Amino acid sequence: MRFFDPHMSAILFVDSQNFFKKIEEVMVSQAGEKPRFDNYNFAGLFDSALQGIKLDRKIFYSGKLSIDHDNVKKSKELIERQRLIKLHLEKSGFEFLISGRVRAHIEMDSRGRPVKTFKEKGVDVAMAVDMVSFACDKKITSAVIGSSDSDLQPAIRELRKRGIERIYLGFEMNPNKGMTYTTDRTILIRNAEVLRFVTQTLV
Repeated sequence: MRFFDPHMSAILFVDSQNFFKKIEEVMVSQAGEKPRFDNYNFAGLFDSALQGIKLDRKIFYSGKLSIDHDNVKKSKELIERQRLIKLHLEKSGFEFLISGRVRAHIEMDSRGRPVKTFKEKGVDVAMAVDMVSFACDKKITSAVIGSSDSDLQPAIRELRKRGIERIYLGFEMNPNKGMTYTTDRTILIRNAEVLRFVTQTLV
């Protein structure tokens, strides 16, 4: 059972791509399905995982998508999907901030063939800047960090210097040990919690 100070206030910072990837890994592993994030019950998931923690703000960060001229149709589908996710999250009481960009990279697959992949750049920087800025402006007492990206650790250490409580919100499946060492507390979302708040799935 989880016990928290009921009077604690906090801001939730979520790296959307990182967080969505973790949920997808759990869903594929446990149910053989991929979730639809434009109707996933994120409010229920966070309420369950963060019982007793009062969240003053809940912020999702995501990179800006643009048209890839090698695959215009797919690009438009991804942009529309992000728009629907943004609307869904905002209706559920979250903020959705576009920061950084999603850029194409050429990587080699297991057979040595070139494959185009897409990665976010600048999202972790935006999250780190906001966390430290809020701390400097005394707008935050606790930071709940919904990301398993170790690049955030310098900002997390800065929060520690300023007396801000740091909570790592990870997943039961493959938590980031480095994040657990840098933060005051670790809360791991259980696989069963991920499955419980799916409202619709796509194979």
